Parts: sequence; structure tokens; C-alpha cells
Amino acid sequence: MSQIQTQYIPVEGVDSEHCAMIIEKGLDSVKGLEAHSIELNNHRVALDTDDADVVRDSVRKIRELGYEVPVINKRFPISGMTCASCSASVETILKYHPGVMDVSVNLADHTASIRYIPGTTSPQRMNEAIQVAGYELIHEDRESTEEALEERKKNRLRKLRSQTYGSIGLSIPLVIIGMFFPEIPYSGWIMLGLSTPILAFFGRNFFINAWKQARHGTSNMDTLVALSTGIAWTFSVFNLLFPRVWTSRGLEAHVYFEAAGVIIAFILLGKLLEENAKSRTSGAIKKLMGLQPDEVVLISPDGTEKSVPLGQVQVGDLIRIKPGERIPVDGVISQGESFVDESSITGEPIPVSKKVGDQVTSGTINQKGSFRFRAEKVGSDTVLARIIEMVKQAQGSKAPVQRLVDRIASIFVPAVLAIAILSFFVWIIFGGENAVTHAFLALVTVLVIACPCALGLATPTAIMVGVGRGAENGILIKDAESLEQAHKMTTLILDKTGTLTEGKPSVTDEIWKEGSPNESYRSVLLALERSSEHPLGMAIADHLESHYVKPVDVVSFNSITGSGVEAVYNGITFRAGNLKWLSRLGIVPMASLVEKAAIHAQEGKSFIYLAVGNEIVATFGLADRIKETTPLAIQKIRSLGVRVIMMTGDDPLVAASVARELGIEEFHGGVMPEDKAKKAIDLRKKGEVVGMVGDGINDSHALAEAEVSIAMGKGSDIAIDVAKMTIISSDLQKIPQAIELSRETVRTIRQNLFWAFVYNIIGIPIAAGVLYPAFGFMLNPMIAGAAMAMSSVSVVSNSLRLRWRKL
Repeated sequence: MSQIQTQYIPVEGVDSEHCAMIIEKGLDSVKGLEAHSIELNNHRVALDTDDADVVRDSVRKIRELGYEVPVINKRFPISGMTCASCSASVETILKYHPGVMDVSVNLADHTASIRYIPGTTSPQRMNEAIQVAGYELIHEDRESTEEALEERKKNRLRKLRSQTYGSIGLSIPLVIIGMFFPEIPYSGWIMLGLSTPILAFFGRNFFINAWKQARHGTSNMDTLVALSTGIAWTFSVFNLLFPRVWTSRGLEAHVYFEAAGVIIAFILLGKLLEENAKSRTSGAIKKLMGLQPDEVVLISPDGTEKSVPLGQVQVGDLIRIKPGERIPVDGVISQGESFVDESSITGEPIPVSKKVGDQVTSGTINQKGSFRFRAEKVGSDTVLARIIEMVKQAQGSKAPVQRLVDRIASIFVPAVLAIAILSFFVWIIFGGENAVTHAFLALVTVLVIACPCALGLATPTAIMVGVGRGAENGILIKDAESLEQAHKMTTLILDKTGTLTEGKPSVTDEIWKEGSPNESYRSVLLALERSSEHPLGMAIADHLESHYVKPVDVVSFNSITGSGVEAVYNGITFRAGNLKWLSRLGIVPMASLVEKAAIHAQEGKSFIYLAVGNEIVATFGLADRIKETTPLAIQKIRSLGVRVIMMTGDDPLVAASVARELGIEEFHGGVMPEDKAKKAIDLRKKGEVVGMVGDGINDSHALAEAEVSIAMGKGSDIAIDVAKMTIISSDLQKIPQAIELSRETVRTIRQNLFWAFVYNIIGIPIAAGVLYPAFGFMLNPMIAGAAMAMSSVSVVSNSLRLRWRKL
């Protein structure tokens, strides 16, 4: 049985949560579809299926509902076909490949015409499918699906721009005549001529989409716009053709061509402004994708170099990188050394030294040196690609508050239609002399002003910008729920090793016997420890090398497991190891060294002793050093009102020392992984909103139990997979930034929802005419159209303010 996979289908025209709900309900009827969800911000539908027929049925259903699924129709050369059976095999394989809508293979010219959905499949994936049968689909990766989708988006924006400008151009004379010169000869016919192209050409999509919705018994914003402008235009044409129906009753035959035209113009203008603003909300994704170079220089086995598109790089390829170039894929340096700017990925501004054997990451920038490296991860497996996909998924996820908005949006448009009809009949019955005019105005204005777009955009736009801001600051957020939950956090559980500390031992104390020739002994000690495989020995070697100590040549090297190392230099035996081993050999240190070491041992430090012959001349204290940024980070977290608890499997003495240095009041040492998880569960039962920060496999259980789980980016893959947030740089100062980002995002969501609700609560009654009895005021449909358009723009603009908030 094949494993169910998630297929992502791009969808156009889904501009609000109400639209998303229409698609969700429609897909419920597709047989064989395991599960589905709409990612409004990413403009795509996620389908859980591995059946190509189910994907095709889903696409048909989406199109029947009035929304468009972009399809690329392209011809590809196919190699390896020799007969009709071959072409039939290729056609059958591709026909049942998820994402392929239609395929026709031509044996005569060895090509295949394929209609496929970008995002669901790609030329690379289709090639992999037929390669199993011995054929090859030849494609150019430069024409990627992302580029195709981006081009379609640009075309849509250009079309929307021309529609907007065209409608505004015709609306200006329309308003001038309707408002200031209604008495000129043939004014009605001139206005009919100006307004008809606006509705029939520039605004035709409103009517087309409304009809598609009506055919399936649903409605959306297009329904409101089409009904309001269509009724206004039709009523005006009737009055223009049959004015005597009203004049014979002593009433004036009003025309509302200018209202119908201007409403379309204002709404198109609002959509244009909204699209421009929304394109800026996805700036984080564009920046991340901009970190990938288009071309890569490959080195062939014979040493020749050639430039190839990024998509053609394979695992194992040798790549040359010059100073200033971006690293295209993940790999390991095989020749040369340099400094690499990793700030785009980790957020750390200081370039990192890289030499042979070191890892390099896609999207980072080589600075001074030139080097060659071997590709280890390419395509979607690279760190940068995973970050991009994680940000996309997070931006497409729904926050818990969105559930309330979804329920409201599902009944909003039908409720507005009911209010509009009710307003019409109330005015007809109780409107007096101008009953018909006011009834008509109320009907049209209510339909125009009540747009669910502002309500639907309130949450997703803020989430999209918030997740993007996090990515730009080295904070990867997996879903909207964790971003929303972080602002409620009351208690934060922190692991010690690798989270508060550097996660590896380093030398903290170097104590020498008076009169010892330190420099010559240091060189011998470096030679000893550089040959050792023990972490403490390697830490001492790194420490000595950082002080520019050079090793000497030693002989008779010997490593005693669990005790230390020894070797001979100039006929003298040098030993480095623990005190217990040296004591067994009859080598006893001076009392002053032991006393100093004992004082530092209370801080949980380990000690390595250096013996020259039968005399101990030095001792080195080692500990897992606290990161430089940790104290300030703890201070900031506590200033945000969050209680900090440290839990570690390390020795309680070490835990006490670290907690004391950081001012952490509650700490637990020597705990098991399940103890951390139990602590999180107990705190949650007491009503606490628990956050957990860790970096190891042993932290994964606790991360899963916490409501806000945060992994340090240089930790284990399991911890990163479990956690809902990842701090790429392992800098703990990103934690208070994440909390601040959550608070700012939630504050923005609440502002957006408040104004969206207030706008409708106030606007709809005014549009219905509640102010007329007391103040004689009826809202003009044109003003209602402008207000409706600007409500969506204001919500998106308010969300965009997050981009410039200081964290």
C-alpha cells in the first residue's frame, strides 16, 4: 500500500477566508480524498492523496466553484523511445503521475505535450517517474515552476492594473456628468455608454465569478458587488427607457449609472492596492529565495570547469566558489579555506572561518578566500530550501483565533443579502414619498459596504508578516498557533547543555606551579592532547592553539582509556590525565594546586593534571562555558514577566553553579528526560502556559508536551522536528525576540479584527438608512464602495507595520 502524500495545488482568486471555506466544502465531496486544507496566504490547497485521478477531480471541483488552478502546458523532448509500445508506456506513467492533467506522447518527433499543475509536480519529478522505466524527459531547470507562477502573478497584476485604470478613466467623466451636469442633452445615454464598458469589460470578473458561485449555491464578495452594481445599472436602464412609469406617478426617474461605475472602479482600486500591499507581506520568502544563485561552477573529474543551472547540481558534484559568491548548496570543503558570512541563515554577523572538512550552507556568502566543496545536499534537501518551505507552511497555517473568523465568514454574505432585502422592503413599506428611491439606495449600499474581505484578511496577513519577520531575524516559526501562543507564555523551561551553555567543554582555569617553564611544557602538552580523542583533551588542545602554542614531536605516545595520555620528549615522560590515575603511579601534586582545584571543583568543573616525570606542574579546569549572550537573554525573558526554570541531566553541583551565575531561582539537576516532560505537564495542569527550549534528543519529549516548543538550531534533527519554533543561530536572545514578535503579531490581529468588526457593525446600519429618520442622511453607494475598498487596504497596511517594529 503506497504512503499517502500531501500534494500542493496553487489556486488563483482565493482572496478571503470565505472563499477558502467554499473550496473546503466543495472538496468534501471529492471521493478518495483523504484530507485537505486551504493555505490562504500561500494561495494553495493541500491535498492528502497519492491518486492522480483524485488530484484531477479536485482541480475540476475547484474550477467548478469559480476559482482558477494555474496549469502549465509544455512540450518536452523524450529520449529512449524506440517503438509505439515505448510511447504508450511513457504516456501511461505520466498520465497517472500526480499533478499531470493531460499528456500526449508523439513517437514521430520524440516529444510529450504535458499539461501539469506547477507546485504539485515539476519536470524534474516527471523525469524521475519515467527514468524508472528507462526513459528520460529532457528539461531546463531554469524555467522552474516558481518562475512560471511568479510570471502568472505578474500578468494578473498587470491585468488588474489595466482594469483599474480603465474603469477610473471612464468613471471620472461619468461622475462629472452625473453629479454636476445631469441636465445636459442625452446625459442618460452618455452615462449608459460610459458605465456599460466598466461593468461589461473592466468589471466582468465580478459577474462571472458570482454566476459560478450561484450555480453551486454559494456566495462571496463577488456576489455582493455583482448584485449591487448589476441592480443599479439595470434599474437605471429601465428608468432611461421607461421614464413614464415614474413620471406618471409624480416621481422622478433617477439613474444610478455613476454609482455602478464608480463602485466597480473603487473596488478594483482597492484590490490593486491590496495586492500591492500583500505582495510586500511575502517579502521574507522573496528574500530567502534571492539567496540562491542561478548558476553554479562545476569542476569535472578532468579539472575543467563549466557553469550549469542550480537545478542540475547533483549530490557528489565538486563546486568552485570565488570570493563574494553565494554558496549554492550544502556541502563539505575539500580544498582551500575562507571566511563565510552566515548572517543570512543564522543571524550572527561575524564571518565564520572555514577550512577543509568544514560544512558550508546554501545561501551563505563566501568572503575572502577561494575554495572547492563537495555537494552533500541539493534541491529541497538543503538547509535554505527547508527554511523556505517551513516559512511557507507557517505563513499558510491558521491561528486559533481564525476559527471564530471562519464561522462568522461562513454566514456573513447570506446574512448581508438578507439584511439588504429586508432594508429594501422596510423602505418600500414605511418610506413615504421617496420609498422606492430610498429602498433602492439602501439595497445597493448595504450590498456594497458589507465586504467580508477585511474580516478574512485580518488574521492571515498579520500572521504572514509576523512569520516573515521571524525568518528575517533567525527565528523559524512552524505554524501560526505557536506564534499566537507564545505571547501567553508564563513559564519557560530551559535545558542547560547547548542551550544556556556552549554544549562542549572549554578551559576556564589554567594553574601552574611557580617556576615551571610554561611555554615549553605547553608545547609538549599540546602534542599529547592533539593526539588524544577525549573531549577534555581536545578542549585543552583548542585552548593552547588559540594562544598560538606550537606542538613539538613526541615519541612513545600511549593513551590509557579513562585515565589520560603519556609520551616521551627529550627523554622525559610527560603525562596528562586525572588525579586518580597519577596518584596510582605515585605522582602526588603540591598541596597548593590541590587546594586551588578543590575551590573550583565546587563549581562543577573537571580538572586535568600535567605531570613532568614524577612532578605535577599544572592543572587545567574545564567546564561547559555559559554563552556570552545567555545572561542578557535570561534578564530580558524575566523582564517580560516569564518565569524561568532550568532543568538538566548534568550534575546538580554544575546545575547549581550555572543557575547561581545566571540568577535562575528554580533549577533541577540530574533529571531524566521524562522528568522534563512531567514538569511541563504538571505546570500545564496548574494553568501555566509552558514554553520549553532544548537542543538534544533527550529534550524531544518535553518539547512535545510544551505549548510553546523552541529548538536551538545547532541541536539534534529530532528536537528541531518536534519543536514549533527553531532558533537558527542558537542565540538565546532570540527567545525574548520571539515573545515580543508574538505579542506584536497578536496585538495587530486584534486591531485588525476590531476595525473589521466595527466597520461592518457601524457601516451596515448606516447603509440601510437608520440615520435618515433623525438626520435625513442616506449613504451614497459610491462612498460605500470607497469605504469598502479601503477597509481591506487598511487591514493589510496595519499588518505591514509589523515589518518595521523593533524586536
